Amino acid sequence: MLMDVDISSDSIKLGQFLKLANLAESGGQAKELIASGEVAVNGEVVTSRGHSLGDADVVSVAGTTATVIAGGGGDDYFDERTANDDFDPEKWRNL
Repeated sequence: MLMDVDISSDSIKLGQFLKLANLAESGGQAKELIASGEVAVNGEVVTSRGHSLGDADVVSVAGTTATVIAGGGGDDYFDERTANDDFDPEKWRNL
């Protein structure tokens, strides 16, 4: 599976990227994957979760590949899973 993952800045740490791209469910799992040599960046195994990724870097884990798209995050982030369509801002304005 191949996917592009937008980040809002110019770079991101490998451990953070694994979580953002859903290649790891948690920081602990990301740490384990990296330490065990299961993560490759641009075809080379990387064992440092602090490794800095930039635009067009390709990260592979267990047959899934994600490409970093730097600065492509846009101005707003909307997560459909956490959106609350019933939210009334007027109700909370004067708290």
